[in-house]
Amino acid sequence: MFQWQRRLLLLGVRELSSATAAYPADLLPRARGMVVVTGQNKVSGNPDDAMSSSDAEDDFQEPATPTATQAGQALPLLPQEFPEVVPLNVGGMYFTTRLSTLRRYEDTMLAAMFSGRHYIPTDAEGRYFIDRDGTYFGDILNFLRSGDLPPRERVRSVYKEAQYYSIGPLLDNLEDIQPLKGEKVRQAFLGLMPYYKDHLERIIEIAKLRAMQRKARFAKLKVCVFKEEMPITPYECPHFNSLRFERSESETKLFEHHCEVDVSFGPWEAVADVYDLLHCIVTDLSDRGITVDHQCIGVCDKHLINHYYCKRPIYEFKITWW
Repeated sequence: MFQWQRRLLLLGVRELSSATAAYPADLLPRARGMVVVTGQNKVSGNPDDAMSSSDAEDDFQEPATPTATQAGQALPLLPQEFPEVVPLNVGGMYFTTRLSTLRRYEDTMLAAMFSGRHYIPTDAEGRYFIDRDGTYFGDILNFLRSGDLPPRERVRSVYKEAQYYSIGPLLDNLEDIQPLKGEKVRQAFLGLMPYYKDHLERIIEIAKLRAMQRKARFAKLKVCVFKEEMPITPYECPHFNSLRFERSESETKLFEHHCEVDVSFGPWEAVADVYDLLHCIVTDLSDRGITVDHQCIGVCDKHLINHYYCKRPIYEFKITWW
């Protein structure tokens, strides 16, 4: 079952499953049925009491004719015949469009809804009702009519509606323009850090707990963001055009450590630097309605071995809750 089919069920749009459901009960041909009576007459040993063939024919009874109420209950199962111009009520917002526009792309939720295979409720004015916020439905219709795309500030919202209505061509077009095209590039970078989303959640959770414990408006926490695979010191530099250091496995273990911070991001191998990742962190937190400020407060400076110290940058994040 496709996602749009599940949504049709949630919307209460019923599919007509058989041809017989297309007719009211009082218009169907009447079937003859046999009524079997048990437990009412005692079995007699007299052969004369046995049922004859003529008696059996008399016991065939026709079912009762459906009442007007029963016939009326069957009417909603009739295949709907939609007008060429379709009035719509989408979450209280009114639209009017051609039936061919709604059916433009076959593998969409709208095409299925208005195919005639489903019953769609109407409002008091006879408009076909879709229980969905209609704010961006006009953008959906504009694409179905003439292929028009929404302005940049509406792209993300229209994309969500296109996902809901399963309009593949619109999704493909939106993914090729800003800001979604840029988001693809950003996600390719963030894909280098499989725990990125988990670390974001950890920042939020720690900040919430500290603010609640201290009954404070904001909370501060330390975050380490480092790009290089190994910690560097003023005495060593990475090889030209390389992000790795030439060390043996035993030497590498001497440099393994965890900075004393709440959350740590890194390392990664890409052109994007620490400031690019900081921008991603702040952007994603802001998109969730969280006010965040950050500043560099120094480096880890933990002694490792000999003259080597950890020089990973440490940032103080301030999360303001109200």
